[in-house]
Amino acid sequence: MATSNFPIVSLTEAAAKRAHEILSAPGKSGAVLRVGLKNAGCAGMSYTLEFADAIGPYDEVIEDKGIKIVVDPKALMFLFGTEMDFETNKLGAGFVFKNPNQTGACGCGESVSITPVDQAELEKH
Repeated sequence: MATSNFPIVSLTEAAAKRAHEILSAPGKSGAVLRVGLKNAGCAGMSYTLEFADAIGPYDEVIEDKGIKIVVDPKALMFLFGTEMDFETNKLGAGFVFKNPNQTGACGCGESVSITPVDQAELEKH
């Protein structure tokens, strides 16, 4: 397990509030937010978000606004700089990802294309 000081994923106040509400529910004691990517859809990738009870040995652990976020190591290079928000509109509510590495999305919004961050750019910071 690694802990990062670089902002891989951050939470807005709305996302942190909603995550805290969910993680405070009965039966969620000790759970963390797990963020990742999977191959899916016509654009190539889809964000994943789940609540996990375990942290793997190679997971990246971030804490923002009191919420522990675990990032799958295979997703790290695609998620650097991503902000997670919680939005409510007339059609529903949910977590959304604002990723500076995202280069496109399919028409239905279910999948995205993402370019991994350049390792040389990371080393400059």
